[in-house]
Amino acid sequence: MKNFALIGAAGYIAPRHMRAIKDTGHHLAVAYDINDSVGIIDSIAPQAEFFTQFERFQEFAHQLKRQPATQLHYVSVCSPNHLHHAHIAAGLRLGADVICEKPLVPTPELLDELALVERETGGRVHNILQLRHHDAILKLREKVAAAPANTKFDVELTYITSRGKWYAESWKGDPRKSFGVATNIGVHFFDMLHFIFGQLQTNVVHHNAEQSAAGYLEYERARVRWFLSIDANDLPDGVKGKKPTFRNIDIGGEQLEFSEGFTDLHTVSYQEILAGRGYGLADARHCVETVNVIRSARPVAAGADAHPFIRQRQA
Repeated sequence: MKNFALIGAAGYIAPRHMRAIKDTGHHLAVAYDINDSVGIIDSIAPQAEFFTQFERFQEFAHQLKRQPATQLHYVSVCSPNHLHHAHIAAGLRLGADVICEKPLVPTPELLDELALVERETGGRVHNILQLRHHDAILKLREKVAAAPANTKFDVELTYITSRGKWYAESWKGDPRKSFGVATNIGVHFFDMLHFIFGQLQTNVVHHNAEQSAAGYLEYERARVRWFLSIDANDLPDGVKGKKPTFRNIDIGGEQLEFSEGFTDLHTVSYQEILAGRGYGLADARHCVETVNVIRSARPVAAGADAHPFIRQRQA
């Protein structure tokens, strides 16, 4: 049985990590969050210690190191995006490996910094890249690999997930903390595209605003027009007023259906990490580099390579 700490216990994604720790047969020893709305702990790990001050959490974790039976093996990081780097480094310096949500960090330079901390501490950072474990995505990856080597698939990716007024008041609505909509809601998809279609060759941005972004990505095996939004006004007419979310991935005229099968992907990710098959800093680099370029790029006029939603806007 491994001992875990969890940073960011009040966050949306934290319960999935707590359940993954429990479902893999391990022990959540201590959790931390500045917010105390963490009652979910009672149904998963009621004996876990909990702190709302990082200094107290860190001191308690250092005390656990004194006994082999209580020493932390893993620190799971579910905190806001802009805190990931500091919390990962703190976890490594506690003598633990770290499991962290996406985006791991905003820039390649911070990945390099974490690699230094790995070498200094002997620990390892694992990134949750759960879509790489989804059956539909694994099957598509096999299909692409089996296609003739010169085949390039035409892909249209549309993801609109409506957010209410609370979003702008939260850390997610602050680009200094979330790093913008393309990073916050898009990094999952950019990792998925790389996983399926290989190395990125071209990265063009056509639109980058507070609530939406769009562009063109060309990979070894695909040409991708993408559009991401948190604005309900961007929903297609047939969806507005019926559903808050629209997700569509069209690959050569065929739809990739992966709306099901998400429930246990964090647990699968933990199983793989615990078995020594987790995804580390090198695996995260591609999507970190992709969103870093998108954030800093100057948008260009939409052409034939632009997503239809953006061509309509700029027509």
